[in-house]
Amino acid sequence: MVDGSELKKVRSNSRVYHRYFLLDADMQSLRWEPTKKESEKAKIDVKSIKEVRTGKNTDTFRTNGTYDQISEDCAFSIIFGENYESLDLVANTADVANIWVTGLRYLISYGKHTLNMIESSQNNLRSSWLSDLFDEEDVNHNRQIAICTAVQLIKKLNPGLKNVKIELKFKELHKAQDKSGSDVTKDEFAEVFHDLCTRPEIYFLFVQFSSNKEFLDTKDLMIFLEAEQGMAQVSEDTSLEVIHKYEPSKEGQLKGWLSLDGFSNYLMSSECHIFDPEHKSVCQDMNQPLSHYYINASHNTYLIEDQFRGPSDVTGYIRALKMGCRCVELDVWDGSDNEPVIYTGHTMTSQIVFHSVIDVINKYAFVASEFPLILCLENHCSVKQQKVMFQHLKKILGDRIHIDPPKLEECYLPSPSELKGKILLKGKKLDTNCTASEGEVTDEDEGAEMSQRMSIESAEQQTNAHKKIPLLKDLSDLVTLCKSVEFNDFPTSFQNQKPWELCSFNEVFATRCACDFPGDFVNYNKKFLARVYPSPMRIDSSNMNPQDFWKCGCQIVAMNYQTPGLMMDLNIGWFRQNGNCGYVLRPAIMREQVSYFSANTKDSVPGVSPQLLHIKIISGQNFPKPKGSGAKGDVVDPYVYVEIHGIPADCAEQRTKTVHQNGDNPLFDESFEFQINLPELTMVRFVVLDDDYIGDEFIGQYTIPFECLQPGFRHVPLQSLTGEVLPHTLLFVHVAMTNRRGGGKPHKRGLSVRKGKRSREYTSMRVLQIKDVDEVFKTALLPLREATDLRENMQNNIRSFEHLTAPLKPSSQNGNRMEQLPTYQDMAVYLNTMAV
Repeated sequence: MVDGSELKKVRSNSRVYHRYFLLDADMQSLRWEPTKKESEKAKIDVKSIKEVRTGKNTDTFRTNGTYDQISEDCAFSIIFGENYESLDLVANTADVANIWVTGLRYLISYGKHTLNMIESSQNNLRSSWLSDLFDEEDVNHNRQIAICTAVQLIKKLNPGLKNVKIELKFKELHKAQDKSGSDVTKDEFAEVFHDLCTRPEIYFLFVQFSSNKEFLDTKDLMIFLEAEQGMAQVSEDTSLEVIHKYEPSKEGQLKGWLSLDGFSNYLMSSECHIFDPEHKSVCQDMNQPLSHYYINASHNTYLIEDQFRGPSDVTGYIRALKMGCRCVELDVWDGSDNEPVIYTGHTMTSQIVFHSVIDVINKYAFVASEFPLILCLENHCSVKQQKVMFQHLKKILGDRIHIDPPKLEECYLPSPSELKGKILLKGKKLDTNCTASEGEVTDEDEGAEMSQRMSIESAEQQTNAHKKIPLLKDLSDLVTLCKSVEFNDFPTSFQNQKPWELCSFNEVFATRCACDFPGDFVNYNKKFLARVYPSPMRIDSSNMNPQDFWKCGCQIVAMNYQTPGLMMDLNIGWFRQNGNCGYVLRPAIMREQVSYFSANTKDSVPGVSPQLLHIKIISGQNFPKPKGSGAKGDVVDPYVYVEIHGIPADCAEQRTKTVHQNGDNPLFDESFEFQINLPELTMVRFVVLDDDYIGDEFIGQYTIPFECLQPGFRHVPLQSLTGEVLPHTLLFVHVAMTNRRGGGKPHKRGLSVRKGKRSREYTSMRVLQIKDVDEVFKTALLPLREATDLRENMQNNIRSFEHLTAPLKPSSQNGNRMEQLPTYQDMAVYLNTMAV
């Protein structure tokens, strides 16, 4: 407010003036410029302000000709003077309006002197707590402690701070005081703590909810927990639990008060993590058929670098299985000494012995998840070495291998719950009454295709590569629920394919199916398992976008786990939502036989209510310098991208401004809003980059499914490019969603799906070019249209009614905490609307 903002000044005569408003440095008056008035008249004393009113709620707004063009969220009025005059203003954004409304209300309530609390140490709860801490370290009662001790104590209280920064702050203080010694007094310790450990954004949030200027009592905290954090059934006991857990001062603990430091501790705790803790364990129905789940899958799991010359290692399997992968790949070829080996044939990748891989799989198969593990066995071995393969599998894996043949009358696969602790082999299988000589081992040979594309094998070698090898019956019998079959086309598959038969799609062909037959691809995956593997031309082990195939319902999208980046971030983030068990239940619209969904929809999804997601990027904490970045020294100029990944209609991204030369505690304070049409298939990705003229560099990211977002004020723990959590590196955000509790009553910010102003989506009929059939179904269009209108009108009215009946936040003027419930007249109006 002292820096100033451009606001529109509204007059009743339909005129609107652009003026620059700012708060005087002494915070005693509000001024604007340019103006024809004398400078002393173009101001309002803060003491004369009676009320700060949000929205278009004055006569000036109501009688202005531009009333309909002014956003309710951006408008506010200052009521001042003995005659209750109004200064009616419109900000460029709702966030700017919120800054002025919050700041002016605070100054009216508490005055300028309390604002100095953020820069002073005159806070009783904090002072007594810091005094106790200091006394514990001052064992000799000298009223001083060594500077190294003081540094370590502050470091302990705020681990994200660098020792060098804390020590420099003490030295600067001593220099300003012309102090010669290096020991630290109690007052100096308190002052440095205030300077380094008070976060302004948390402080101003704190005073918004505090009924006084120093602490939150149990009732203040109840309001915050319910209105913002979305907690249900909040009581004073709930508040006391939070206080006893996070309040550092003894006085606060005894009196049931939460100080600024206790409030900061709570907001920094795991309870205020953006990820909903309910999703940290298995929380979805695991009794659906196997084909109803997305399955976490790895491609060429044995490779730890590129696809052509890279080394093979068992650590690839260990890493994937520990990360919750439920489908790993084994390319098996004849090896020396009659021992099968695993590598990519026709390439220069190194080899590992088959039995050592099976040993590792047996050890780690169910470390991260108890649900079934699929082994994609790409068998290229002679019959002699197939016998060795079979012996190793039976000896090492034993009863874990699922060998019960499927029942011919069953229309669906078993569920993950029914297959707990079981290993399923995916591979070729002999048909009934087929002899070994009539079968063949595999129809996939990525290495041969890669070599052919790179033209490094002769025509004779290529011919030899495609020679058919007989399949051993014993090995065939181990394949039960994941029999590999070749895909021809959708009509043939719908007619002939069995539920336990699985097709593998090359990325290029799968993309063509998604583009040319999006509806058929989704319907195909309602019943059958589909595996998509990367194009053999991804020699560098780059990854395809798994969302491109998840939106088609493809269950098994094989990823190169050794390659970090956006695509692996999406894969890792996606499978977090069900306890990281490797299985995620697909959206109902992709499972129900009666529903129709096109993978390429660019608008709202029929039968699914869209939601609005409101995200405010408030601040960052302890952003490290990007690895390998040396051009700017230790300077970081961060900015944040918010990305939405999902169906084409939902994909979007927004970025904040750059905060220059501040990686320690940059303030962004920017809000974004996204319409989410298919929430169940949407992910949100936060990316922090360093703004550099040579090229922006990666600092950290965090990817989370929409369904796992928690509303309210949350911290986002950023991760490195390779997926490790960056210590103490956080984003502080505010989240609100249309149909969720919390988020500060989003209806007040206009968070309604109607805001999108998109045309309503009606069910359409596919023309079959059969006149009699088309005529019959044409008669259903009108009833379907009416049903859609009825459903969406009902949903909109119920949403409005829910907002009306929600307890209102108390006025900061009178401190009244009584819940304001709707009157009978209010209820009658809404019920009448719903009836109409």
